[in-house]
Amino acid sequence: MIDTLLRVFHVDSGLELTWVMIGLFGQLLFTGRFLVQWIASERAKRSVVPVLFWYFSIGGGLILLAYALYRRDPVFILGQSMGVFIYARNLWLIRAERRVG
Repeated sequence: MIDTLLRVFHVDSGLELTWVMIGLFGQLLFTGRFLVQWIASERAKRSVVPVLFWYFSIGGGLILLAYALYRRDPVFILGQSMGVFIYARNLWLIRAERRVG
């Protein structure tokens, strides 16, 4: 079973396979944010970006950043690190707005 997974994912070790699985989980979480946003918008009958969208974004972004760091991919690292900053900032702004409101 493990040998098959190693071949399917083009990796040479169990450690590499583990990191691919972590990366895939991060991508799944990151992609899930669009499902969350779509469902919220359909329910509201208008375009809505729920807070959960930002939590999915930061969770998926952090996991993908960890994967990119492990892979030492500068393009992926730059892309994910900038996104994580933006997601965190949006959550900070939402929290500040709730304190005032």
